[in-house]
Amino acid sequence: MYKPDTVAFQNFVFQSLYMKPIIENNKTVQNHAVYDVIISGAGPVGLFLACELALAKCSVLILEKAEDPYSPLKRMPFGIRGLSAPTIEALYRRGLLKELEIHKRVKNPHQNAKQGAQRQVGHFAGIPFLEGNVDASQWKYRLSGSTDTSLISEMEELETVLTRRAEALGVAIRRGLAITGFHQTIQGVTVQRGDQSFQSKWLVGCDGSRSMVRKAGGFEFAGTEPEFTGYSIQADIADPEKLKPGRNVTPRGMYVQSQPGYLAIQDFDGGAFHGSGQPITLEHVQDVLRRISDTDVTIRTLHIATTWTDRARQATTYRNGRVLLAGDAAHIHAPLGGQGLNLGLGDAMNLGWKLAATIQNKAPERLLDSYYAERYPIGAQVLDWSRAQVAIMKPDPDARALYEIVRDLMNTRDGATYIAGRVWGINTHYDLGDTHPLTGHSVPNFELEDGTTIGDLMHDGVGILLDFDTNASFQALAEELGGQVKYVRGKAKEQLGLSAVLIRPDGVIAWASDNKPGELELQKVAACWFASN
Repeated sequence: MYKPDTVAFQNFVFQSLYMKPIIENNKTVQNHAVYDVIISGAGPVGLFLACELALAKCSVLILEKAEDPYSPLKRMPFGIRGLSAPTIEALYRRGLLKELEIHKRVKNPHQNAKQGAQRQVGHFAGIPFLEGNVDASQWKYRLSGSTDTSLISEMEELETVLTRRAEALGVAIRRGLAITGFHQTIQGVTVQRGDQSFQSKWLVGCDGSRSMVRKAGGFEFAGTEPEFTGYSIQADIADPEKLKPGRNVTPRGMYVQSQPGYLAIQDFDGGAFHGSGQPITLEHVQDVLRRISDTDVTIRTLHIATTWTDRARQATTYRNGRVLLAGDAAHIHAPLGGQGLNLGLGDAMNLGWKLAATIQNKAPERLLDSYYAERYPIGAQVLDWSRAQVAIMKPDPDARALYEIVRDLMNTRDGATYIAGRVWGINTHYDLGDTHPLTGHSVPNFELEDGTTIGDLMHDGVGILLDFDTNASFQALAEELGGQVKYVRGKAKEQLGLSAVLIRPDGVIAWASDNKPGELELQKVAACWFASN
């Protein structure tokens, strides 16, 4: 069984022996180590990807331009994020979910404080959907032992947990080092940072919406321009009673007051102020807030202020040779409903095992093509989801009419369930070309008769052949795959009529059978995902 301390020790020895830089005139000019992967960016996506690669025993270096990983914008309430079902499952399957604490003590920020009212569990364009209207029985593959559909976390907490895990696995994290350029050949990538250079076999840009890796790598970033400038502020307000709590859609825009003095504002100016480069002054923020809220509210002191937009763009490919993109480097959109973080972590979970298998010659290099093929459509859906929300939030009569219709639909059981399924990622699915309804979906958290769950068995990041009917030839097939797939047999408490399931390292079902399965069919599918060069 995989032991994290063993891998950490191996990486320590590797770094100690081979990662000594050359010093000339007190300047580091070259690093002789050749890493398997260099990741640009130590945000949640870069850190999670590094964890996945290191779990598969790849050597990883993260270069992060910020010297200090901590920022008020990463803490509550600014840094609060809703984790969707695929993200929660991914963290659970790697033993990380138990390390997150904030969701255990913080109430859902959407919860209606009115006694006796139904609990708000999410929104679409500011329109709430209520817990009592969501019919979870429509999601027939979510078993009784499934993880939560949504949880609250914050950026700082998530980054702290992921950093701790990455370092335990031997990932090298260098902060205060912004990549200034790179050059790739068919053998690898040389990454430049001023007068320093670093060598790797692959480079992954997880460096955000203004990604240097994307720009220098020649990736096309196609999409639509913004409709609004968004503001996140912390301020002392002289007369806070003039602002309503919660989310407020007005004839001029929208503002959210999560708690007194903490505000998010949407001003439909076409993104003009965000792109102007002008400083965010107290006077400007007060003018915008008064206009949007239609009050004469007074800001006494402005502590924190930042802007953002709903610009929606996506890289037309996620790979150029030995350079790949993930997270906001690959796609950006308005942060409505917290979809961006979840989308990026999904990229990391999908890419990690595929890149590791490619590096270690445990799969054909074309396996990496499936990263773009699977994740691009998911990203495109999220961008359209964001655009649709912005479209009905505009301060004009047409948008208001659409807003009212969507609100009526969301007040129905089917409407709320559909919206919840999209917001929480319940229906996330990859088209893997198989007719079985479970293929391409996240594996249900089957509980075996001994109490072990599939989530428990996935901590090591290895694929699983789950055989409910104990077929001897399946065990032999798993053994032939050289440790890429482990064979698990036994009955489950809820089996969903299945006889066998092949599960990829990212928890996606590659193949499933309800009847007595054919060995040749399973061999063919296994060869697509796990065959060596």
